Amino acid sequence: MNFYARKVFLNYICITIKLHLQLEFSTKMNLREKYQPSEPCSCQICKNYCLRPGWWTVDEAEKAVESGLANRMMLEISPEHDFGVLSPAFKGNESNYALQIFSNNGCTFYIHGFCELFGTGLQPLECRFCHHDRKGLGLQCHLDIEKDWKTKQGQKLIVKWGNMTGFWQRQGLKFEEK
Repeated sequence: MNFYARKVFLNYICITIKLHLQLEFSTKMNLREKYQPSEPCSCQICKNYCLRPGWWTVDEAEKAVESGLANRMMLEISPEHDFGVLSPAFKGNESNYALQIFSNNGCTFYIHGFCELFGTGLQPLECRFCHHDRKGLGLQCHLDIEKDWKTKQGQKLIVKWGNMTGFWQRQGLKFEEK
């Protein structure tokens, strides 16, 4: 490869990396913009949404971990086993894999009909967005948050959480944070 071709190729690689980083940054920024909080509601439909823990974005989960909530989270694994998500735990399922047996217990933060995270800045994006007036829109929000967790940042946070809570040790595993 001559000098000119090498220069063009390296320039192409640099532009591709820059565009990828900009796209990843804009995607994260757009999740909060795209999925604006809904109006508070205490109707039965909205209360039922609160029984199933919603998902944080990776940045939101990191903030929740740093705020001391790691022991009230669970690790949800996709059916394909290709990614995981830290979410508020089912009651009785804290610091563990998301287990179906606990799913009827509701969200660990949903106490006496109220969300402990509401108004704290730590409520998951999916919880803030879902509302009875937005029927059918929650799935796209969920899928976009899924993409956020399929990143190195998401994987690193899961490793950190597992080390903090002793989750990996209980599984007989050891992971180094990088």
